[in-house]
Amino acid sequence: MPFTEVSLPSSPPAMVTTPVVKIAVSPSILTLRFPLKPLPIPSGAGVFRRPSPLRLRRIRSTAVAAWLQDSGATVAVLAGAYSLVLSFDFLTKRNLIEQNLSRKLVHVLSGVLFMSSWPIFSSTTGARYFAAIVPLINCLRLVAYGLGLFTNEGLIKSVTREGKREELLRGPLCYVLVLLVCTLFFWRQSPIGIVSLAMMSGGDGFADIVGRRFGTLKLPYNKRKSWIGSISMFTFGFLFSIGMLYYFSIFGYIHLEWMPVIEKVAIISFVATMVESLPIDEVVDDNISVPLSSMLTAFLVFGH
Repeated sequence: MPFTEVSLPSSPPAMVTTPVVKIAVSPSILTLRFPLKPLPIPSGAGVFRRPSPLRLRRIRSTAVAAWLQDSGATVAVLAGAYSLVLSFDFLTKRNLIEQNLSRKLVHVLSGVLFMSSWPIFSSTTGARYFAAIVPLINCLRLVAYGLGLFTNEGLIKSVTREGKREELLRGPLCYVLVLLVCTLFFWRQSPIGIVSLAMMSGGDGFADIVGRRFGTLKLPYNKRKSWIGSISMFTFGFLFSIGMLYYFSIFGYIHLEWMPVIEKVAIISFVATMVESLPIDEVVDDNISVPLSSMLTAFLVFGH
């Protein structure tokens, strides 16, 4: 009865040989043999090799260049943030701009300009930590001035409602903490952090600016907020979010399908607007409730 038999001879370690094939046809047996030739094992396989000196020099030079780039970017952004506050302090002292308007313009520009600076940092994984130094230092400054360890009347007037140093430990401190969290945990590759900061800075900022000037018609469930302020919150929050997402897509940090993204950002803007309109600002500051609600909604709609 015909049958086929395949037998594999034993081979030495690190050596692969071709098999012996026997074909048996009753009543005689015909055996075919193939020459046993070992298959060569690549030299150095499984062995760690040190990079060449030239490659090591390139790695070191790249790391040094990234460190210098990130250090320079950090210094430049810190200088820009400090200059922004000084500029509005100057305008306020000269009575060229109202204190409340100055405060909200600093609110809007601080977040937007800080996000806009992210592309000047390197592409290394440690770049976000250099960028996070900026809100961290501002956080320490606010704590120091808020506790009365130092005095800076210009800073207090530029970022507080009533010009009291204790206010620095509330809204302004929450603002820079959100900047710090979004930088460390989301950075420029995540639409969640980008949209959350855009809603906090652009949306909430213009809601107050427009609402204070034209908000005669108040919300029925919150007499401190107006219809025009909430409409401005939704509109500017949406526009700033789309604008910043497009900005980062130009640099290749994010890749999005824009029609679904527009719908998702509209949902986030609506939820953030509803949260901002609630009469809870005495319990939870807008600089916490707005970005937090934006983050949670963005997690749901973006799915990551």
